[in-house]
Amino acid sequence: MVKVGIVGGTGYTGVELLRLLAQHEDSEVVAITSRAEAGRRLDELFPNLRGYYDLAFSEPDVDLLASCDVVFFATPHNVAMHLVPELLAAGTRVIDLSADYRIRDAELWSQWYGEPHASPELLADAVYGLPEINREQIAKAQLVACPGCYPTAIELGLIPLLESGLVEPSNIIASAASGTSGAGRQAKIDNLASEVSGSFKAYGVGGHRHLPEIEQCLSLLSGSDVSLTFVPHLLPMVRGIHATLFARLNKPGEQSIEDLQRLFENRYRDEPFVDVLPNGTFPQTRAVKGANHCQLSLMIPQQRDTVVVMSTIDNLVKGASGQAVQNMNIMLGLPEDRGLRQVGLLP
Repeated sequence: MVKVGIVGGTGYTGVELLRLLAQHEDSEVVAITSRAEAGRRLDELFPNLRGYYDLAFSEPDVDLLASCDVVFFATPHNVAMHLVPELLAAGTRVIDLSADYRIRDAELWSQWYGEPHASPELLADAVYGLPEINREQIAKAQLVACPGCYPTAIELGLIPLLESGLVEPSNIIASAASGTSGAGRQAKIDNLASEVSGSFKAYGVGGHRHLPEIEQCLSLLSGSDVSLTFVPHLLPMVRGIHATLFARLNKPGEQSIEDLQRLFENRYRDEPFVDVLPNGTFPQTRAVKGANHCQLSLMIPQQRDTVVVMSTIDNLVKGASGQAVQNMNIMLGLPEDRGLRQVGLLP
């Protein structure tokens, strides 16, 4: 049985980890930390977990966490980078759901997060936890940086096009919209139901922290610098991301939509959590709600020079905690879908 620790268990990604791991036959959560809730029973804060766990939140204790086989960090940025070095030294495997180890360049990380990185020596060793491109590296990793939610939806939608060199990498556009849970569980006026209900707005237009992560991943895939215009939006719903991606074909007219459909189907044929929909069918966020799936579809509108890819995920599952469990399974040699067989919730 895999012993699991979770640092930062009171947020949405923390409770989503607990929900998924409660159905994981090969794991046992033995420690969950929260300074603010230390001593409080888990099921008092999260009544949906009643009967699944007999645990209370505790103060972060490095010795206790180091006794675990795997530790998840479901924390804001600036937490994991202070504790991870000690856990790695103790031989514990770490999966970080925050942004602390996603960007390889420490100076670039500091530019976007406004402070020096506390353990920059580990950035080169952290494996970017997108299984669809790094499965072999994840299997050998001690430290995995779980991708962000927007990056997951956008990267999965663009990987086949950039790997094959079919699109111009210097002018890609991503217009993506997320439910309110993407902003976390802390109280914010902008996320109140009365503020978001019946409304739709853009934010972070001048620069979003996920941008350098996305450009880094896609540039490595394409072999040249990728320049992305990324505009996120806030949807008046709790879960889900819908990303609409626009890329200019290098040789318009040479590839039909049928050609690109085959490209995507062949690229993801053996991927358990990526579903390329039939041509002419468009993904919906509700179809992936609660599931560790990404659904994709694509079109070449009016047969011109731009391919449009649509990508949907649940931001808390494939965009965070589900992908983290998927990474754990790969790291430990378990079936990749262990604990992740949930079907999307309808309605």
